[in-house]
Amino acid sequence: MEIISKFKVGSEEGISDLISIIDSSVYSLHKDFVSEEDIQKYIKNEIDPRKMINDLNDLSNQLIMTYADQKPVGYSIIKSGTTYPGISDGKKATEISFIILPEFNAPETRQSLWKKCRSAVSFTDVLWINMLVHDPLLEFLKESGFTVVADSKAGPFQLPSHVLTMEI
Repeated sequence: MEIISKFKVGSEEGISDLISIIDSSVYSLHKDFVSEEDIQKYIKNEIDPRKMINDLNDLSNQLIMTYADQKPVGYSIIKSGTTYPGISDGKKATEISFIILPEFNAPETRQSLWKKCRSAVSFTDVLWINMLVHDPLLEFLKESGFTVVADSKAGPFQLPSHVLTMEI
C-alpha cells in the first residue's frame, strides 16, 4: 500500500476528501457514546463545505491530507496563533488536529501524517491538541512527545478529552 501525506488547499477536491474523512471519523469516534441519529444530524447540519474552504484559505491554517493508494484516510489541520490557557505567555502556540480512519490506523500511516505535520510546525514554540480520551491516536501522540496538561471536553458532543502539548 502506498501511503503519502501532502499539503492541500481549500479547493473543491481538497474539501471533498476532507469531508469524507470527517464524516467517517465523527461516526467512528462517537458511535459508542452518542445515538446514530444525533451523529447523522450533526454531520448533515454542521459540516459546511463553504466554511471549511474559508477556514482553509485563511493564511494561518494549513491542511495536510494522508492518502493510502490515493484514497483519503487521514488529515491534520494546523492552526497558527491559537492558544490554550495553560500555555505560557510569549510563546507561539499552534493547534493541530490529527485524524486517521480506524481501518488505516497503522504505524506507516501515523508516521507519514506525523512527519509531514511536524515539518510544517517548525515555526512555533508549542503544539497543542484537544483529543478525546477514547481516541485510538492518543497513545501515538504521547509516544511522539505530547504530554497531557489538562482534562477537558471536545468535539461536537463535548465528550471527555485531554489537552496535550508539546514543546518544539
